[in-house]
Amino acid sequence: MLKGSVSNVIIGLTTAFTNPITTAASIAAGKLVTAIPGTMLAVMQLAAFLLALTIFILPRAAQAQSKYYPPPLSFSNAELTRRDFSGQTLRAAEFSNANMDLTNFSNADLRGAIMSASVMTQANLHGANLTNAMIDQIKFTKADLSDAILVETILLRSTFDEADITGADFTDAIMDGAQVKELCSKASGINSQTGISTRDSLGCR
Repeated sequence: MLKGSVSNVIIGLTTAFTNPITTAASIAAGKLVTAIPGTMLAVMQLAAFLLALTIFILPRAAQAQSKYYPPPLSFSNAELTRRDFSGQTLRAAEFSNANMDLTNFSNADLRGAIMSASVMTQANLHGANLTNAMIDQIKFTKADLSDAILVETILLRSTFDEADITGADFTDAIMDGAQVKELCSKASGINSQTGISTRDSLGCR
């Protein structure tokens, strides 16, 4: 009796994996009940359910994710001088090692963007949202960072010679003491989007 039951289970499981749709339907209709003991039937029902979940639901979830979260754009090592990205959604986009002199990112959504080791002389980042972005090792010479959101950004080794940071929000940004001292020397204003003053966000005394 036990030998026959085991044989039936093996045959049933093999069928489940080779033809999961038919198996799932058969179990749901009760067509495989008579040949399989109760405990083993429960196991097969669970296996058939998981297979159906994998076949029908997970691909749909992946499609939905790709619909709402397209793959990030990549502009690494690109020549982007004077390009206009104003107002664009550029979440998690890659701009590392790019030349972005005079590039316009005003009011752009740059959350999570990677811009490491780029040149951004006179770039316009007014009102841009750079939350969680990696903007380290960047030359922001004469750049416009006014009213920008730089919450939880990584700013290590970036320079801000003659940059306009009026109203910029640096809350929880990662930078060294020398950078904080430099920025506090010219910090002023309140960010229109977060309501945080630039001096408070830098912890200026």
